[in-house]
This record gives sequence, structure tokens and C-alpha cells, in this order.
Amino acid sequence: MLYHLLFPLSEDFALFNVFRYITFRVAGAIVTALLLSWLFGPRFIRLLRRLSVGQNIREVGPQAHQVKAGTPTMGGLLILFATIVPTLLWAMLDNVYLWLVVSVTLAFGAIGFADDFIKVKKRRNLGLSAKTKMGLQIVAAGGLGVALLLVSRVGYHFDPTLAFPFFKDLVLDLGFFYIPFVAFILVGASNAVNLTDGLDGLAIGATSVAAATYAVFTYVAGNRVIAGYLQLTYVPGVGEVAVFCGALVGAGIGFLWYNSHPAEVFMGDVGSLSLGAAIGGVAVLAKQEILLALVGGLFVVEALSVIVQVASFKLRGKRVFRMAPLHHHFELSGWAEPKVIVRFWILSILFALLSLSTLKLR
Repeated sequence: MLYHLLFPLSEDFALFNVFRYITFRVAGAIVTALLLSWLFGPRFIRLLRRLSVGQNIREVGPQAHQVKAGTPTMGGLLILFATIVPTLLWAMLDNVYLWLVVSVTLAFGAIGFADDFIKVKKRRNLGLSAKTKMGLQIVAAGGLGVALLLVSRVGYHFDPTLAFPFFKDLVLDLGFFYIPFVAFILVGASNAVNLTDGLDGLAIGATSVAAATYAVFTYVAGNRVIAGYLQLTYVPGVGEVAVFCGALVGAGIGFLWYNSHPAEVFMGDVGSLSLGAAIGGVAVLAKQEILLALVGGLFVVEALSVIVQVASFKLRGKRVFRMAPLHHHFELSGWAEPKVIVRFWILSILFALLSLSTLKLR
């Protein structure tokens, strides 16, 4: 919005020429999102308390977590607000990729909101059924795949292909199989973030790191010169999605102010599902889907720990970990919750740095 309002004034006032630069608008989105989180955070938390929107803690979880029962949840609404508003303020609103990632983020947020609402209303830790939640996620994610196929057919330079890191000439044209592929990426990312959201600030910290990483990848993918030099797939216009990533970083850091241990508010499924879908959607738009496994390496490890635990118990009748996801295993091994959180943040930063290092390994 600000671009459309102020950049035309650059003909008379050179100062407004800065709005043409994506990097400037990314910085503006980060600061705006952070300020919105700080400004509205306390009021939002007080509202949740008045409405008795409290978290229900699973009895099968670590007993130390029972003290968190009643902590306001559905804080993901604050994250979405602090992400979407700065995005609309600082981004170019005629960019189709921007609207696609915003739409799929809100769609997954709506699914998470329905799940959280049922939990709060019924005062239990079970919301939507697993089949219903998964079905809705597949529909929402598949919608992005369909939209991208349509976009590729109406003049936009976006191909339904899969590029492989380190192999510049290896590109797989998926055709209509691109739709289930996109659905797999988004549903997987969404649920992986949801599984990671078990300790104060853990998921939002790791998500902010991933969003910052993809801000770089989207900017590079949308710049013809840089993408050509680094031998990345060039997607005209996708650089504008970096503004969304910046807003996500600012909103995440702002939310962490209240979600850090001991948390004053939890994000709930409305936050974790939408954040995972946002990261997955950005990865698809930047044509860096495979690299998502490295950028979100912490989420992958957390999800794999659950898969291994369930498979081992069903096949052998034995557990591999004390409890899954993996962060609970270390809690029950004697690590204090803040130590688990910070060490996992360090891992997420290392995964991000490794992924960024691949920019020169093409």
C-alpha cells in the first residue's frame, strides 16, 4: 500500500525513491510487525484471559507442564495480525505470489482456529478429528498447487517443476502431479511445526529463523542477475514475497517477547499450522522445496522422532525415546526447559546457515 501511495511521489521528492527497493520494504515490514506485536500483545493477552481462552495440557505429557494449564492460547491470531498488516502496508499489492502465500497462510490459520476453538469450548485437548484436520489441510494446500498451475498458464513465469540443489541441469517437470506435491510440502511443514510447538518459544524462534532464511531465498530467486549468477531458478516477481517473510520474522520476534519461558501466551494450532504452511508456501514459490528439509531441519528432526517412536512401538512394542517429540525426550532426560529451547534454537540457526551456504554450491 505504501509503495503505491508514496513511490509515485519520487518524481518530485527523491526521498520516496527508497520504496522501490525490496530490501527497504522488508526492513519496514520487520519493524512494523515488531511494533504491532509489542503494542497489541498485552491487550490481546488480557482479552484472552477475560474470555477464559486457556490451554488444556495433556495428562500424558511431562508432569512439569501441568503448571501451564490455563495459560492463554490462540496467540497465533496475534502473529497473523502482526504479519498480514505489515505485509499489506509494505508490499506491492499487485503481486500474485504475495496474495497466494497470504491466502494459504490464512486458510491454515482458519483450520487451526477451528481446532483451538473446539478445544477451548469443550475444555479438552482434542479439537478437530485427525481425519477432518488432515482433509482440510490437504484441500487448502492443494488449492495453492492448483492456483500455481493456473498462474503458470496465464503469462506468469512459474513452471510446475522441481529443481534439485547442487544439480543445475536436473529439473523435473511434475505436470499435474505438482498439485499433490505442493500439498505434501505444505501439510508436512504445517504438521512438523505443530509437533515442535511444545515448549515455550521453541516453535516461534525456529520459525523466525526459517522465515529470515527464506527472505534471502525469495529475494535471490526474484532477482534475475543474482539468480543467474548463483544458478538458481529465476521466478520474476517472487522477490516481493521477501516482504511477507520479513513481516513474519518481526511478528515472530514480537510474539516471542510474550511466549518466552515462562510463557504468558501460547500460539495454539492457529499459530503453528499457519506458520508451517507459510514457510512451506514460501519454499514452493522460491523453488527451494527440497532445501526446506535443511532450512527447517529442526522441524524435520522433531517430526521424524514422532514417526520413529510410533513405528518402533507398533512393530517392536518398545519406545526409542523417553517421549516424543524429541524435545520432551531431553526434558525427561534432565535438561531444564530453557536449556532445551536455547539448544534447539542453536540447531535451527545452524541448519539455516548450512542452507544459505548452498547458494554457492551449485
